[in-house]
Amino acid sequence: MTNKERILIQLNDIYKQVSPKFERCTGISQSRLDLLHKLIEVDEISQRALQREVNIDSAAVTRHLKQLEAGGLVSRRKNPNDNRITFVRLTNDGREQIDALCQEKKEFISEVLKDFNSEDQAMLSELLMRIQHNVKNIKY
Repeated sequence: MTNKERILIQLNDIYKQVSPKFERCTGISQSRLDLLHKLIEVDEISQRALQREVNIDSAAVTRHLKQLEAGGLVSRRKNPNDNRITFVRLTNDGREQIDALCQEKKEFISEVLKDFNSEDQAMLSELLMRIQHNVKNIKY
């Protein structure tokens, strides 16, 4: 196996391990946390605009928002002038819980990078950005 092949396998393996462990640690998926982060920045936003902001497909956004709504973190309402548009906002409970979720996320990240000093973290970030750039530019 070449180093290039090993790197791709390692990146894929890390992705598969991080997501479920992150969710167990915080009690919420990264996608849902991304939605909550965007909602904390605005008073209210259309579901379609929110979907574009976080770059998650519309079906997944709907599914996430339904679960967040069931948990009392967000509320949704139809636009009275156009029933096709749904507005979303954080509830008071959602605003209170976001701080705890962010703290749990910080602790998780610290644990993931516990043996990396500042220089290691900067180098890793630079290397990963280069990989992201290359993947983004693949024409498939």
